Amino acid sequence: MDVGKRGTRGVVGLTGMALAAVLSLVACSGGEGGAPAPEAPPVAKVATDPVDGAKDISPTAPVKVTVAQGTLTEVTLTNADGKAVKGELAPDKLSWSSTEKLAFEKNYTWTGKATGTDNKPVEVKGGFSTLKAGKLIRATVNPTDNAVVGIAMPIKVEFDAKVKDKAAAEKALVVETTPKVEGAWAWLNDREVHYRPEKYWPANTKIKVQANLYAVPYGDGNFGRADVSTQFSIGRAQIVKAHTPSHKLVVQRDGQTVATYPASYGKDGNKDLNTPNGTYIVMQKNPVEKMDNPKYGYTNVMKKWAVRISNHGEFIHENNDNAANIGRANTSHGCANLLEADAKKFFDSALVGDPVEVTGSATAIAPQYDVYDWQLTWNQWQSKSALR
Repeated sequence: MDVGKRGTRGVVGLTGMALAAVLSLVACSGGEGGAPAPEAPPVAKVATDPVDGAKDISPTAPVKVTVAQGTLTEVTLTNADGKAVKGELAPDKLSWSSTEKLAFEKNYTWTGKATGTDNKPVEVKGGFSTLKAGKLIRATVNPTDNAVVGIAMPIKVEFDAKVKDKAAAEKALVVETTPKVEGAWAWLNDREVHYRPEKYWPANTKIKVQANLYAVPYGDGNFGRADVSTQFSIGRAQIVKAHTPSHKLVVQRDGQTVATYPASYGKDGNKDLNTPNGTYIVMQKNPVEKMDNPKYGYTNVMKKWAVRISNHGEFIHENNDNAANIGRANTSHGCANLLEADAKKFFDSALVGDPVEVTGSATAIAPQYDVYDWQLTWNQWQSKSALR
C-alpha cells in the first residue's frame, strides 16, 4: 500500500513538472512565432480644395492641394474628357494650385502622389463638380484696344442681356490710368455701365480696363461668359464750343483756339428744331451721311463730312445748300451746318470722344440720348453706381 501511494505521488509530480516545462516553452517561443506587429500608417496628410465629392463649385473658386508632414511629388487635375488643368507646384512642394479657370457643369478628378517625412507614399485622389449656369451673358468693352480718343470719351461695358446683380458685375471692373485719374461707374440701364472722371480726361492719359466677368453671378442663375479687357489712349485736348447765338463753331486745342468756323444752328423760334444746350461727344464720323426727317419734308438727303454728336439726331456737317445763312442766322433743323471746306477741316481734326459744348439755345437736351454721360452732374453720376 505504501509503495503504491509513493508511486502515485511520483507520477503526479512528474506530470506537473512536464506541464510546467511545456508552458515555459510556449511562453518563451510566443514572441517569435506569433502575428507580426502592425505597421505604422503614413504620416503625410493630403487635403484637396474643393474636398472630395463637392458639388456646385464655382469655376473661379480656389482649386488647390496641400500636404502636411511631407511633400507633393506629382498632382494632376483632369476634366471628364481627360484633359489636364494647368497648375503649378509651389517651390517648397507643399501645395499645388490651378492656373486656369474651370468650366461650368463639369466633373474634375484629382490624381497624384505625396511622400511623407517617413518616406512613405500617400495617394492624391478625389473629385468634384462645378455648378450649372442658367445663361452665360456676354459683355463687350469700348473703346477697343489701341484706340486714341477724345478727352470726354467714357468707358462702356455693354451686356447682351439684363444684369440683375449690378453690384457683383461692377465689383469685377477695374480701371487703371497713367497718370492716376479718379473716376466712377454709372449704370445707365440694365445692360450698360459707363465710367468717366469728374472732369475731362487729361490729354495723353493711358487707360487699361480689366472686366473680370467670367463666372460672376448676375442673378437668376445667370453668369458672366468671359473676361474682357482693353487698353487705349486719350489724345490731345480738343473742345468744341458751339454758342448758338454767335453763329460760330469754335475749336479749342490744349487751351488755345485753333479754328473758328461760321455756322448755322437749329431754328431759335422752334424748340423742336433748336440745337439743344448740353455737353455732347463726337460719336461717329462719316464722309457722307443720309439725312432723313419726313416730318419736315425731306428724306435721303446726302450731306458730306458728317460728325454725329448725339443719337437724338444732332450732327456737325456740310450744308452748302444753306450757305446764305451760315454765319448769319440759325435755320437748320438742329444740326450745326458748316460750309463744305470748313466741314472737311473740322471732320479731319475731330476724334471720337471729343466734347462738344452747346450753349445759348432756348432748350436743353434731356439726359436720355446716347451719349449723355456729360449731361449729368458729378453727384448725379456717382449716384448711379450699384456700389453706393
